[in-house]
Amino acid sequence: MLDTPRGNRVHIALFGKTNAGKSSLINKITNQNISLVSSVRGTTTDPVYKAMELLPLGPVVFIDTAGIDDDTEIGSLRVEKTIEILNKMDIAILVVSAKDVKDLSFENEWLDRIKRKNKPFVVVLNKIDLLTDEEISKIVKQLKENWNVEILLVSTLNDNDTEKLKNKIINLAPSINIDQPLIGDKINLGDKILLVAPQDIQAPKGRLILPQVQVIRDILDHGGIPTVVTLDNLKRGLDIFDGKPDLVITDSQVFGKVNSVLDRKISLTSFSIIMARAKGDLDIFYRGAKAINNLKNGDKVLIAEACTHHQLKGDIAREKIPVLLKNKIPGLEISNCSGKDFPDDLSKYSLVIHCGSCMLNRAETMSRVENCDEKFIPITNFGMAIAELNGILDRVVEIFDIKN
Repeated sequence: MLDTPRGNRVHIALFGKTNAGKSSLINKITNQNISLVSSVRGTTTDPVYKAMELLPLGPVVFIDTAGIDDDTEIGSLRVEKTIEILNKMDIAILVVSAKDVKDLSFENEWLDRIKRKNKPFVVVLNKIDLLTDEEISKIVKQLKENWNVEILLVSTLNDNDTEKLKNKIINLAPSINIDQPLIGDKINLGDKILLVAPQDIQAPKGRLILPQVQVIRDILDHGGIPTVVTLDNLKRGLDIFDGKPDLVITDSQVFGKVNSVLDRKISLTSFSIIMARAKGDLDIFYRGAKAINNLKNGDKVLIAEACTHHQLKGDIAREKIPVLLKNKIPGLEISNCSGKDFPDDLSKYSLVIHCGSCMLNRAETMSRVENCDEKFIPITNFGMAIAELNGILDRVVEIFDIKN
């Protein structure tokens, strides 16, 4: 894995009416013809993603969206896809065509949508090369009076304008939580970290899974000494450190087995919980895990995965967690969702259990968490749920500052 995963990139989304010049802007910023450009309305259908390095900010992904006023035959479906992008964006760019300012009702609506997300944004007046300076001044005055925001003037024919937009994006970045910690801030230089990575039928052939790779890299970046073993070699791994590693990080699925052979004085957590810390809210997840004890027969539980994959025997979401839950409350009604099929209406559920979100960015994960929290529906993470069902939740979050 040589490229930064999309879930770890800053998501920069462009919104605007059809033919506002969103695609031209992305092509100019990236110096590539990523998005199809045409005078025909509705050229962009599904969102188009382009990853790049925007220095000194780092890895980002630009998202070109369908026109917010798309009134073609399937335009409403395209707009729904655009609305979904609001949940995953870190920075928004609202693009207004200088040649189309007589009716700003769509822009008014979408500026309100963006503001409600409490995310940094910039309003771009595009295609200014088509107007006189006097005409531009009148439009800028109109927009500032209506919206009380800064207006950035851009022509894709002018390289300086493109650089101004890039710099504006970079300046907006400090207001978002880009670098959420994994585990590096909890270890000291030279700490001995033992990682337990079962290589079962679900493990990908020839490589480690993404959370394991990211955690190992984070440990190395912070001066720790990672040693990786399978469950079968756990005791041998402990012997390497005379039974005293500074921290053990395991796959949540084998929490019970690892906990049973580990001295209580040794800190223990899991890859899933570490990912939940980076992508979500551990305090909310902790409360959600404890809510398992309030479940009763007939309650509905949703188990959600961020990615879609072929289910194999022993699947954690469709077999292992349901078995653990039903061992405790036999009459639970358990359902699953994956990928982008996370439901808007969660009212029928008594608990949501979410994966570690390694394939989502933090903004999209938090939109799901906040959706649950605002409706007083407990939500937790795979690792924390498994830990609670094994009776070791408090142990595996001791290393973190959980507000009980």
